[in-house]
Amino acid sequence: MVSTYLATPLSAKRKLVPAVGMALALAAGQSYAQSALEEVIVTASKRAQTLQEVPIAVSVVSSEQIEQAGVLDIKDLQTLVPSLRVTQLQSSANTNFIIRGFGNGANNAGIEPSVGVFIDGVYRSRVGSALADLPKLERIEVLRGPQSTLFGKNASAGVISVITAKPDLESYSGSASVTVANYDQVIVKGDVTGPITDNLGFSLFASYNEREGYYENIELGTEENDLDRYSYRGQLLWEPTDRMGFRLIVDGESLDEICCGVSNLVDGPTGDVVRAIGGDLVGNEPFAYEGYYDFDPVTVIDTSGVSLEFGYDFDNVTLTSITAYRTLEQNQFGDVDYTSARLVSATQANLSDTSIDTFTQELRLTSDGDGSLAWMVGAFYFTEEVEIDGAFGYGDQFRDYGNGISGGAVNLLEALLGPVLGFAPGSFFAEGTGFPSEKSTQDDDTISVFAQGDFAFADNWTLTLGVNYTEVEKDVKIDFTNNDVFSSIPLGLYLPPTLAADAQAFQFLPPVVNYPNAVEDGSSKDDDTTYTVRLAWDVTDSMNVYAGVSTGFKASSWNLSRDSKPLAEDIPALDAAGLVVPNLAPGTRFASPEESIVYEIGLKAQYETISYNMAIFSQEIDDFQSNVFSGTGFNLANAGKQSVEGVEFDMNWYPINDLRVSFAATYLDPKYDEFEGALGVDGPTDLSGETPAGIPELSTNTSVTYNFQAGSLADGYVRVEHVYEDEVQVVDNVPKDIASREINMVNASLGLYFANGWEMNLWGRNLNEDEYLQSAFPSVAQEESYSGYPNTPRTYGLTVRYSFE
Repeated sequence: MVSTYLATPLSAKRKLVPAVGMALALAAGQSYAQSALEEVIVTASKRAQTLQEVPIAVSVVSSEQIEQAGVLDIKDLQTLVPSLRVTQLQSSANTNFIIRGFGNGANNAGIEPSVGVFIDGVYRSRVGSALADLPKLERIEVLRGPQSTLFGKNASAGVISVITAKPDLESYSGSASVTVANYDQVIVKGDVTGPITDNLGFSLFASYNEREGYYENIELGTEENDLDRYSYRGQLLWEPTDRMGFRLIVDGESLDEICCGVSNLVDGPTGDVVRAIGGDLVGNEPFAYEGYYDFDPVTVIDTSGVSLEFGYDFDNVTLTSITAYRTLEQNQFGDVDYTSARLVSATQANLSDTSIDTFTQELRLTSDGDGSLAWMVGAFYFTEEVEIDGAFGYGDQFRDYGNGISGGAVNLLEALLGPVLGFAPGSFFAEGTGFPSEKSTQDDDTISVFAQGDFAFADNWTLTLGVNYTEVEKDVKIDFTNNDVFSSIPLGLYLPPTLAADAQAFQFLPPVVNYPNAVEDGSSKDDDTTYTVRLAWDVTDSMNVYAGVSTGFKASSWNLSRDSKPLAEDIPALDAAGLVVPNLAPGTRFASPEESIVYEIGLKAQYETISYNMAIFSQEIDDFQSNVFSGTGFNLANAGKQSVEGVEFDMNWYPINDLRVSFAATYLDPKYDEFEGALGVDGPTDLSGETPAGIPELSTNTSVTYNFQAGSLADGYVRVEHVYEDEVQVVDNVPKDIASREINMVNASLGLYFANGWEMNLWGRNLNEDEYLQSAFPSVAQEESYSGYPNTPRTYGLTVRYSFE
C-alpha cells in the first residue's frame, strides 16, 4: 500500500508533477513551451483532490505566481484573489482579512478573526503571528465562504491555508536569493533540503527583510512604514515505514518596525489649536506621505512555534495527528493624535504589551476513498491564554489643547469646581493622567468534533454531508486604573444642562467598571452545530457542477479595549451593588456569537487550453461582530444580520503557445439587513437597510504572462497585472465624500532563468502610483477632523536567485 503520510498521498504527489513541472524546468534553465494547463492538487477539504474536482469555492495561488508577482507576505495576496481584502491599520499586528465582505479581528485581542489562517494545518489565532515574509511554499489556498464544518469556530467567513514545501527525501536542493529595491530595501533568503538517511529528510529556511520607510516624520526627520523583519523555519520529515510519517516543524518570526504613518483627511477646527500650542500637522493631504509626530509609532512582534504532524496508514484508513504550541509577544505604542503637539504621553502612548500562548491538537481518520463512500471523522482541541498590559496618558500639552478648543473652559471649570471637589490646581488633564494601567486576560478552551462523507450514489453524482459540533468557554478579566480627574466628574450635578453637555465632550476617558464583579462574571460558554450539504455532478470528464449549503460559527468575542462598558440591562444591578462609577454609559462587554450560512451553486471546467470556474452565492451572517474605532477605543457590537449576494468567476487560458491569460472577478451586493445601535457618521445610529462600508461591488484581477526563450542560454517571462476595485465608502463612521476608495493598480515583472541555475526577476508593484485609503477614522480627540491610512506607493526591485539540485 502506498504511503499516505501527512494527509498528502504519494499518488497525489505524482499528480502534482505537472503542476510544478514548469517551475522546475524553468529553474533548471530548460526551454519550456507551455500551451496546456497543468493539474493542481488542493487539500481544501483536508483530502487531496484536484482543484477542478473539489466542489468548493477555492482560489489557489502557486509559489510560481507569488514569486513572479513580487508578493512578499499574506497582505499582498489580495492583488491575486479578488474575493480577499487585507487591510493594515495602525501597525502590522492590526490587520483585517475579509472574504466576500465578511471579516474582523483587528485592534482587539479579545476578537478572533472571522477568516481563519492556517499554516501547514496549524491555526494562527491572531494576525500578528501570520504576517512575516512567506517561507518556501507549495501554494496558498483561499477558501471562500463558511468553512466551520472542517475548520471549526475560526472560519465563519473563510480560510487562508498556507502550505509550505516539505523536506525532500531523495536528493539535495536549495536556493539563495538577494532582492534590492527602492526605499533601500534588501531581502536575503535561503533554503536547503535533502536526505539525512534513506527515510529521514530535512529542510532549512531563513529570510531577512529590511526597508527604509516611505512616510516621512518631518518633526523628527525619521521615516515611518519601514520593514525590519526576519524569519526561520526548520523541518524534519521521517518515514520509518511505508505506512508511517512524521513531520516536525520549528519556526519563528520577528519584526521591529516603525509603523504606521497616518494622513490627515480633514483638518478641522482643532488643527488651528494644535498649531497655536506649538504643534503641527500636514492638513487635508491624504497622500502627502508625510506628517508631524513628536515620537514615532513602534511595533515589535516575536512569534514562534513547534508542530508535529503524524500520519499512519491502516489498510483502508489514514490516521492524522497535528499537535502544535505557539507563542506571540506583541508590543506596540504610537502617537495616536498624529500631530507634533504633545497631546499623549510618549511613555504611555496607547502602550500595549500582548502575550498569547496557544496549544492545538487535531486528530482525524480519513478513508482511502475506494468504493462509493469516502469519509472523514475528527476532533480538534484549542486552548489559549491572552494577557494584555497597556497604558494611556495625557501629554504635557493636552491641558493647553483642551483650553484652546474650549475657549478657556478647562481653567474656568477647574477654578469653579476644584475647591468644591477638593482638586488641587492643575489636576485637570495633568500630564500622565488617564489610564496608567490597563490589564486584561482571556482564557479560551475550545473542543470541536466533526464528520464528513462523500457518497457516490450514482454514476457521476456525489452527495457530501458534513457536521461539526463546537463548544467554546472563555473567562475574561479586566482591571483598568483610571486617574483622569476631569472625566470622572458628573458635570450634570454642578453645571447648567447646556454647559454640562458642552463640557462632557471633553470627558474623553471615563472610568471603567472592572470585571468579574458581583454582577458580571466575565465568562461565556457557547456551542453550535454547523453542517455542510452539497451535491456534485460530473457533467463530463472536463466539467462538473455543484450546489450546496454550508453554515459557520464564531463564538462570543470580548471587548478588551478601554471602551468596554456594561450592558444597559446590567447597570441597575451594578448600581444596587455600589459598583457604578461616574459618567458610566451603557455599551457592550462582548459581542454574541455570529452564525453564517451560504447557499451556493458552482461550475468548474478544465480543457486543454482553458479552465474556468464560477460560483453564485447568497451568504449571510446573523449577529455579525462589528468592531469600529470610536475615537478613543473600539465599539464592539452585533449587527443583527449582514448579507451579501454575489458571483465569482475566474479563468485561465492559453490562446497561443506560451501566452497565459488569467482573469478573476467578484461581484458583491452587500447589505446590513439589521443593524441597530451601529456607530455611524453621526454617532450611534440604525444602519438597517444600508450598504456596509468597505465592500466593493466589483473587484477584478487580470494578468497576462508570456514565456519566451532568450537565445540558447535562458528562458524568460513577462507578466503584466491589473487590479481593480470600484469606488466604495471606506468605513461606516466616516462620510464617503471624505473617505472613499477606488483601486486601479498595475503590477509587472520580467524574469530570466539560466541553464546554470541563476534566475533574475525585475518586478514592480503599483507602477502607475495609484492612491487609495486602506482605512479611515475620526481623529483622536479632534472633533470634526478625520484621519486615514494611505496605501503603499510604487515599489520596484530586482531579485537574483541561485538554485541548485
